[in-house]
Amino acid sequence: MNVIKTKIKDLLIIEPNIFGDDRGFFYETFQAERYKQIGIDLSFVQDNRSRSSKGVLRGLHFQKNKPQGKLVTVTDGEVFDVAVDLRPKSETFGQYESILLTGENKLQFYVPPGFAHGFCVISNTADFQYKCTDYYDPNDESGLLWSDKELKIQWPISTPLLSEKDKVQPTFNEIKKQLINGWKK
Repeated sequence: MNVIKTKIKDLLIIEPNIFGDDRGFFYETFQAERYKQIGIDLSFVQDNRSRSSKGVLRGLHFQKNKPQGKLVTVTDGEVFDVAVDLRPKSETFGQYESILLTGENKLQFYVPPGFAHGFCVISNTADFQYKCTDYYDPNDESGLLWSDKELKIQWPISTPLLSEKDKVQPTFNEIKKQLINGWKK
């Protein structure tokens, strides 16, 4: 596999080795020892899969006190995937990285704990799959407003289909103090 470092420390793009012929293809989507060698040394405890329609934007989500690392990929369709660095001591605090994930390119995006994450679907539908390093806890979830002007994310759509929750998420500036000082439980 090929590992591509991004401008944000610990945020990785992974190109798996694909073995294919006229019958189809095969590749390992995860192998603990290989991923440990590239710096992904956390245990994954939960796998998730979603299907979304064109124009759906999910995110930007994170957990406050139980941050999840995520290894994400698209098995069918195309998404514009985004991770925002919420680690207060990071040199890239408040910056984002984006990538096009598709069923064709089979890329994986490793989003370590301490990031907000989201994606929007640019194909007719997309199947999105991800491994998590901590369990989902609805009482610990939070998010950032997808269109936050301070983050300056260059989404490929201007009027996405959003959940009610994602329409009213706070801005980065509104929660920056909590991110720096820690969340009260």
